[in-house]
Amino acid sequence: MSVENDSSHAESLTAGSGYPSYPVAPGYRVNVRSGPGTNYSVIDVLPYGATVSLRCQCDGTTVSGPYGTSGIWDCIGNGRFIADAYVRTGSDGYVVTRCG
Repeated sequence: MSVENDSSHAESLTAGSGYPSYPVAPGYRVNVRSGPGTNYSVIDVLPYGATVSLRCQCDGTTVSGPYGTSGIWDCIGNGRFIADAYVRTGSDGYVVTRCG
């Protein structure tokens, strides 16, 4: 996890996009990657207290986080992915459509 301090992205990640929104685990700044896995480049970092809108979900690298261990990755925008293990969806499985 990055320790950069930039909260300017919080507003653009919140509800209002027409997609279901979920909170990121409190106390974590989660890396946003260019694809569904840790082998993809980090292109952004979510600020503390972020809420994200999930467009779709797909399989990727298995990651352990505050909400368990999962191979599910959440697409939060065009070419922007975060590990589902850091998002409180209330489920261990898919909660939105699969990316296609």
